Amino acid sequence: MPQPILRTDRLLLVPLADRHLDLEIELDSDPEVLRYLFGRARSRGEVVTSHAWRMEVGGRVDGLGYWMAFGSADAGPGSTPPAREDEGDFVGMMMLPPAHGPDQPDDPTVSDLGYRLLRRHWRKGLASEASRALLRHAFDTVGQRRVIAQTMAVNTGSQGVMKAVGMRHVRTYFPTWEDPLPGAELGEVEYEMTREMWAEHRSAR
Repeated sequence: MPQPILRTDRLLLVPLADRHLDLEIELDSDPEVLRYLFGRARSRGEVVTSHAWRMEVGGRVDGLGYWMAFGSADAGPGSTPPAREDEGDFVGMMMLPPAHGPDQPDDPTVSDLGYRLLRRHWRKGLASEASRALLRHAFDTVGQRRVIAQTMAVNTGSQGVMKAVGMRHVRTYFPTWEDPLPGAELGEVEYEMTREMWAEHRSAR
């Protein structure tokens, strides 16, 4: 199953492709966007390396991967998604790759939810809107068993999205970092949505 184009009330989500590299560079050029990830902006070379890695990881499980989100210029309430990406304003990157990392099992039925938005599109509910679409895709189309999301404990904004879409906190853990970011001493948090939770959540809605 190829990674599909997805649509929400306000967003068009297009599978990540090589033509999107300059948009990834734009996204990662703002240190505030990366405050809880790297603590600084990233160079073009770093983004090129990340892009290649995303393309490889995203192709490991059919239907999973990374999406570039496009909306109207303000993407505010009542706006509609563009019909095509070249007709819309770039909003950010939405992520649903297979779960990866040293503390994650090699399990193709578990995926990792993420989101990274341009600062001008913060606080509009767009990350939550896109995340709901990705959860629906993960469970109803791909057939995932579990979706997780992780962030720094001090990143209350990201945790707000996880809570808004119905995910639950499962652990706080304390990785060892060579160059820890401010707030790292409070640890990292992990949230989850299981297939059973999703079925209950969908019924409730």
